[in-house]
Amino acid sequence: MGVSGQPSFQLFLFLLILLIYLITLGGNVTIFLLVCLDHHLHTPMYFFLANLSILDISCSTITLHKILTSFISGDNTVSVPKCLVQIFAFLSLTCDELLILAAMSYDRYVAICKPLHYPLVMNSKLCVLLASLCWVCGFIEGIPTFMGIFKLSYYESNKMDHFFCDIVPLLKLSYSDTSFLQLYILTVGVVVCGFTPFALTFISYIFIIITILSIRSISGRRKAFYTCSSHLTVVICLYSSLFFQYLRPTSSINLGSTINLGSSKYFSLFNIAAVPMLNPLIYSLKNKDVKAAIRRRI
Repeated sequence: MGVSGQPSFQLFLFLLILLIYLITLGGNVTIFLLVCLDHHLHTPMYFFLANLSILDISCSTITLHKILTSFISGDNTVSVPKCLVQIFAFLSLTCDELLILAAMSYDRYVAICKPLHYPLVMNSKLCVLLASLCWVCGFIEGIPTFMGIFKLSYYESNKMDHFFCDIVPLLKLSYSDTSFLQLYILTVGVVVCGFTPFALTFISYIFIIITILSIRSISGRRKAFYTCSSHLTVVICLYSSLFFQYLRPTSSINLGSTINLGSSKYFSLFNIAAVPMLNPLIYSLKNKDVKAAIRRRI
């Protein structure tokens, strides 16, 4: 059913989303190419940033392309197999992104709290291992959810009140017993892919803050905080948008009925469109190394 049912609003939304998508694509591709081509950026932090850029490009493409193509073609339909693949990809990539951000927080912890051991601890083997685990765990997490949704039966209605195939509006179409699947989503999605990386990130920043406060000089504190400010900004943006999209407080425990889909679509649009666009902007505008790499490449 798209983002908005008002025809007069469709053209504005199309142009806005197209602009955001092009900025997202251009910014993240630029970050990825800079990390690959500039040897000054061959460090653990930028290695994880390149992984984050790939995730942002992928997540934006699999979700926003339907809005753009449906506006041009006038066809809002999507086949069941494509819908299921879109759900699996979106869940997996979101979990991957949270885990990558947790790995980046550990990198910042070692850089600030254990600076003398940083080259030894954050070696290339550990970085590749952490990134591989993040990617594998994210895709493994999505398989049981995908299989559970695949086995559901649905109502005769085939209208989904969303702009892409998200799990909550799809569950609302089913007349099967979805209680076990909802419990699994809340347990695995929230605890494993949500709370666990959040807890790891939070603990890392607790130690980082303690270390920064122990630095006597103001310039030293400012320099230490500057090294993790971009990552912290991205973490706050992503977790805030996910919280308002999926975990807003309600009086019911039913996943399908607790979320108002009308307002949830706009939180989802911000999460999918704006956050991936902000990531390269934050890292390029606030990071001297990235700006220097851009000047060297130009």
